[in-house]
Amino acid sequence: MNTAKLSNRPQHTFPIAAIVLASLGYFVDIYDLLLFSIVRLPSLKSLGLTGEHATTSGIFLLNIQMAGLMIGGVFWGILGDKKGRLTVLMSSILIYSLANIANGFVTSVEQYAFFRFIAGFGLAGELGAGVTLVVELMPKEKRGYATTVIAGVGISGAVAAHFMAQVFDWRTAFITGGILGLCLLILRVRVAESGMFNQAKSTGQHLGKFISLFSERRRFLKYLKCILLGLPLWFGVGILITLSPEFGKSLGVHGTVNAGLAIACCYGGTVVGDVVSGMLSQYLKSRVKAVFVFLSLTAIAIFLYLTLQDLSLLGFYAVCTFFGFAAGYWVLFLTIAAEQFGTNIRATVTTTVPNFVRGAVIPLSFLFQYLKGLLGGSLILAGAIVGLITLVIAFWALSRTTETFAADIDYIEK
Repeated sequence: MNTAKLSNRPQHTFPIAAIVLASLGYFVDIYDLLLFSIVRLPSLKSLGLTGEHATTSGIFLLNIQMAGLMIGGVFWGILGDKKGRLTVLMSSILIYSLANIANGFVTSVEQYAFFRFIAGFGLAGELGAGVTLVVELMPKEKRGYATTVIAGVGISGAVAAHFMAQVFDWRTAFITGGILGLCLLILRVRVAESGMFNQAKSTGQHLGKFISLFSERRRFLKYLKCILLGLPLWFGVGILITLSPEFGKSLGVHGTVNAGLAIACCYGGTVVGDVVSGMLSQYLKSRVKAVFVFLSLTAIAIFLYLTLQDLSLLGFYAVCTFFGFAAGYWVLFLTIAAEQFGTNIRATVTTTVPNFVRGAVIPLSFLFQYLKGLLGGSLILAGAIVGLITLVIAFWALSRTTETFAADIDYIEK
């Protein structure tokens, strides 16, 4: 692969303001992104939908949101490499905040879908821009600590969303998330742009060339493998956990499963998992080995979720929590993506990869629904087949992923 070193200058040490902004931005990002899954049933019920109509409309709205994430991922990624990481970070926060405030005032499924798309589009930019900014400011041996903090703080937004949904009406919960996002905009004055980006821009190189990810076979395969690593995570969150009330009935859980509580348990586990996986990566001095451990745990968690029957509600929520812990390799998945590419396309990669993974819920949910119909309406068998496919693909991608711990990322791709 053609690359060129930018400089031998030392990186900044411990950019606290950037870590705080990226962490809180991701907190609100996850709060807003998962809030829909938490309030899906009560919000649709208030709009007059129940039963199968609510399930079908819920999947439709989730896919609309994910489509916004995929389109926004490309837009914000390219913009991040052209105009700067900080510009994208703040602009995306503004858009998803306003969209979620608007979500609090919808009166129809059509309006709901429109603003979920806009919210998804805005949400697509925050995480990738934040991670890119921080990894470019941190010393290379300590990048894992910074991304662990971002993920640990950010993922807890799902837990906050659950409790907000319990205390307040779903409309108020959406509006609150939007207001929280707007409050973050005042932190911009304390955060500096990435020095690596500024230097890459000064070279006159063409930045943010999305097509370059597909113009060279080795680069494209590296990019594809980054995406495939995350498929089991969003299969679990987007299908298993989001549809936990429906799965709870099929599994014979004793009691009515609350989707919001299942999501809160899942993401509560992910907070711990992100910290543990990040620290494990630093201890092993290897991203790949740590991901292998947690991907194996994810396989076990999916198996337990789909096979344990007649559980108590507490037992079911415990399985959801374990899945969340296993899914804690999300932080490593993002760090690997950021470390794999040069400065001139790093924001494009780091922003599009997680959003393409999130957007993969669209084909996965279509496949899930198709298999469910083919298998006589069996959620369990359909989920098992789709889950197995994502796991096999992810293990294959990991086996061919280059180690990036403490790798030098101060270069541009030709």
